[in-house]
Amino acid sequence: MVKKHLDVSSLERYKNRELLVENKVSFLGPDSELSIYDTYRKANRVALSADQVMYCGMITGKKIMHNLDNLESQIFLPHESYVIRPKGCVEIDFPEAQENVPTTCLTVEISKDRIDKISDKMQDLFPSSMVNKNWEYQSENIHLHHTVDTQKLLNRLVGLFTNNHPDKEVLVGFGISELVTRLLRQQSRDMLLNYAHNAPDADSITAVIDYLKSNISKPFDINQLSQKACMSRSALYTAFKRHLGCTPGDFYWQLRLEMAADMLQKGQSITTVCYSIGFSDPSHFSRRFGQFYGCTPSQYQKTKQTPN
Repeated sequence: MVKKHLDVSSLERYKNRELLVENKVSFLGPDSELSIYDTYRKANRVALSADQVMYCGMITGKKIMHNLDNLESQIFLPHESYVIRPKGCVEIDFPEAQENVPTTCLTVEISKDRIDKISDKMQDLFPSSMVNKNWEYQSENIHLHHTVDTQKLLNRLVGLFTNNHPDKEVLVGFGISELVTRLLRQQSRDMLLNYAHNAPDADSITAVIDYLKSNISKPFDINQLSQKACMSRSALYTAFKRHLGCTPGDFYWQLRLEMAADMLQKGQSITTVCYSIGFSDPSHFSRRFGQFYGCTPSQYQKTKQTPN
């Protein structure tokens, strides 16, 4: 690997670089470090480890991530995040990397102390009485789809790390705090969904979550959900915002599209998926799916084929 100066904000390819399997450039920030990797040749089982929490985002191309904690293999694409726990390690395949079409990703390494401070702040702001649900960072490797807003944040962080703005350290610090907050929110959401699955009648929110998951193909009805939760509409919106960071309607759409992605990955036809989750118009389904996943259902299905 070599380190060279790079205008990363535009992600232009290196000029006069050496022909290497992988090029890496790194930029330091407060309690954090951003790196950009370009890989130019196909390779298998390339090890990547992290001393601190490492947040990875794909830019172009495709990787296959081998999680050594549980021997699981997952395809890693643009519009997705992969978080490596402190002292964790993964092995990576680069099945599509070429000299003229490199596979490019970014990583942001964040100190565990910084994450702990933010999780403590989240606990103060959003205390939860739910069993097994808090804002403490869960030390594990995770792979997830990220939203358009998270993608914009990653793009903004690249610009902040690589430009000599007079307030660079402060702005990078704000950006890192937002990225960590999004990570903790996602982990808390996953814990809540698991809790709702195991104890659907535990409280009003778990009852609504279980109902939505069990009736995913039915039209959204906020009045029915309010009755199910024994809450007013405004109280239900407030509870969803506090626990899940979104409205009941947003959560309903997330569930539908996540189910669609799972069905597509298992090889079901796009038409079958469309009608199974309650869409009556394939064009509307394709538009919604593209807004959430950054690609069409057919592109997703093609790229998400299970690795051998």
